[in-house]
Amino acid sequence: MPAEGKSDLERIGLFSEMGYVTIGDRYVSQYMRPFNEAASKNRQMLPGGSKTLSALQEGYFEPQFVRIFDGEAYSNPVQLRRRYRLAEAKKNLGKAFLPSNGDKMPCGKGTYYGTIGGPFAYFSAQLKARERYIPPGKNFYTNPGKKGTGYGYANLTIGEQYPHEPDGYELEKLIAKKAREEHKRLVKGGPFKINLYPQDYFDVNPYFNDKPLPPVKKPPPEKPIAPPFIPSSPAKKSGGMKGGTFDPYPSHSADPYVIKKSMAVPTSKERKIFYPPPGPRSRPVTSIITLNVTRSINANNYKTAHLTSD
Repeated sequence: MPAEGKSDLERIGLFSEMGYVTIGDRYVSQYMRPFNEAASKNRQMLPGGSKTLSALQEGYFEPQFVRIFDGEAYSNPVQLRRRYRLAEAKKNLGKAFLPSNGDKMPCGKGTYYGTIGGPFAYFSAQLKARERYIPPGKNFYTNPGKKGTGYGYANLTIGEQYPHEPDGYELEKLIAKKAREEHKRLVKGGPFKINLYPQDYFDVNPYFNDKPLPPVKKPPPEKPIAPPFIPSSPAKKSGGMKGGTFDPYPSHSADPYVIKKSMAVPTSKERKIFYPPPGPRSRPVTSIITLNVTRSINANNYKTAHLTSD
């Protein structure tokens, strides 16, 4: 709390009024403001610039060239390769193989010119040796055929005449029937069926079903339809006589005429007029700029203070 004068809480309503550091300073444009002002004052570090790679020792940290291996033997790679070729050449037993003639190119399809083995007898197109063909002998000669068709005439065949045998009526059917009866007598049971018998993916008949069909549902009894209502006579149009109604016209009831009582209009004194409550009222408010000027320039320092409007 200051020794003299009012406190900040009494003057502006704050515990402590912040200081105004920019009051009285000259305006400096942001375009003319220096950047990194310390870089242009006093001595700066000079690295010396970058050095390019060369055969000199200037681009390295060591003042002299230091060898990796000290006192190692000198080796010539060209001489080593020559020695290796001479050592490999001594391993050859004789001279290099040279063909007697160059490669031969085939001159056509199906020829063996230019091949190593030559032609193969198995691939020859010459036919194999066959035996001498002996034609079959001639047919034997007989007497000329006798005239006639043979039906109804005897002794027209080469051999003897066939004896007559009785031929029953539908003999084949009778024999087949006896064979079926004998087969059924010998069968002891029904046909053998196995589940593993190969079948098609789908049945031939899509509507076939092994299970018995359910009983047929009886349709519900139909309700008899009532005959429509037919009036005895055509409808009558409603008119002043009310002839088209079911009931007769009601009788008129005597209704006395009564005048309604008129309500008296209340006066302004009797009525209660609604007045809304008053809203918030406006009051003069001082701007922040004016407050700052008033607080910084008061009756004690208005003579010594000066405006900074640069």
